[in-house]
Amino acid sequence: MNVKKLLVILVMLVTMNASAQWQPDMRLTNDSNISLTSSNNSSCIASNGSVVHTVWKDYRDGNSEIYYKRSTNTGISWGADTRLTNNTADSWQPTIAVSGSVVHVVWNDNRDGNYEIYYKRSTDGGVSWGTDKRLTNNIADAYTPSVAVSGSVVHVVWSDLRDGNYEIYYKLSMDGGVSWGTDIRLTNNTAYSYNPSVKVSGSVVHVVCYDNRDGNYEIYYKRSTDGGLNWGIDTRLTNNTAPSITPSVEVSGSFLHVLWTEYRDTTTEIYYKRSTDGGLSWGIDTRLTNNFATSLYPSVSVSGSAVHIVWQDDRDGNDEIYYKLSTNAGASWGTDTRLTNNFATSLYPSVAVSGSVIHVVWQDYRDGNDEIYYKRNPTGNPIGIQNISTETPSKYSLSQNYPNPFNPTTNIKFSIVNSGDVKLVVYDIQGREVQTLVNERLNAGTYEVKFDGSMLTSGVYFYKMVSDGFTETKRMLLIK
Repeated sequence: MNVKKLLVILVMLVTMNASAQWQPDMRLTNDSNISLTSSNNSSCIASNGSVVHTVWKDYRDGNSEIYYKRSTNTGISWGADTRLTNNTADSWQPTIAVSGSVVHVVWNDNRDGNYEIYYKRSTDGGVSWGTDKRLTNNIADAYTPSVAVSGSVVHVVWSDLRDGNYEIYYKLSMDGGVSWGTDIRLTNNTAYSYNPSVKVSGSVVHVVCYDNRDGNYEIYYKRSTDGGLNWGIDTRLTNNTAPSITPSVEVSGSFLHVLWTEYRDTTTEIYYKRSTDGGLSWGIDTRLTNNFATSLYPSVSVSGSAVHIVWQDDRDGNDEIYYKLSTNAGASWGTDTRLTNNFATSLYPSVAVSGSVIHVVWQDYRDGNDEIYYKRNPTGNPIGIQNISTETPSKYSLSQNYPNPFNPTTNIKFSIVNSGDVKLVVYDIQGREVQTLVNERLNAGTYEVKFDGSMLTSGVYFYKMVSDGFTETKRMLLIK
């Protein structure tokens, strides 16, 4: 066998192995009425360790209600459907975020005669739920909410018509959703501002939306560096004569990742832009799809330097769900992977990552009506946490990274005595958050996580672990 044929076979084997990592589609709903996920700014899936949470709107009760479902074994099997709303009005556009065992769900609801933003939470990982809480109160409509959480601080953004045109509004809870501050108007112009997406890293809150103040729709960005109390100026991220719409944002330390849909290429394509300094400056636009079909509604999830995106794409004659991965914080991207394969429409995907597992949820018409479907890749996240021992250790500990000094990757080992929330964060010498390596609930045991510093400059960095009252910080040295 010649070298050329051998290389072809090796490429085929690698491709087959990568595809095989994605497990079969799993149908999560089964009723005669339609079940729908939300558009990309309102993520319908969240994960924390082995627990995966999903929400959707469902018409089985004669009107649109919000439903919830969870898996406690990384998506292998799922519990029963839980109805979260119960009124004769329409509840839709649900979005979900999780921190430890506290699950936060936000949606818009017209039980008050107009659409308002509502909130509900579970403090026991989705087992039981509190009452509905109305977050907005005016005679105008409020739409398309997005929620993000860091510890006990919850951030919600939405589009609001109270000013005569759509503006982006923001609201903050400092106590895990028990009480809420006042509404803060983030945009102020006579144009249409819509589809906000919010994410948070430490005390820095990031919001993107699309806005036609410039005569066509462009992507705009805004941030707060003090946990949402005060906000900087609007930053225009796109600049061309074609519409740019439906943005989605994700953050890991100082790295921000923004995706959107754009028409500049005579077809609808997915574009990407990143900031490596927490939103102060931005790189160039990167076109991620390249075909003559329509690519819409990108959703993004980040784990360290691994960036995972999903979107809907009709290059195959009908809308299918596609996936793409960057392993170097968005510097370069792999090939498109088709996740669904049927003659029906598959729409509005959301993606989440925990440990080594990638979770994707979407709505699908293959059964004659729209149902919620789920797919997982158990080894698809290259920066996953490895459980190297399930034996209960004698004490909490954070080990020195190895190798140290390192270039560009190093390993960090830690042990926890009890099941609980674990946070492991890397900081630079100025104390700025660089990357969150772990932020989830873990069982007792010993774990190891890899830190990739390929996008950083040489120097001293610190990593800090917090879990169940235990806190420890260690120093490491990157030399290139």
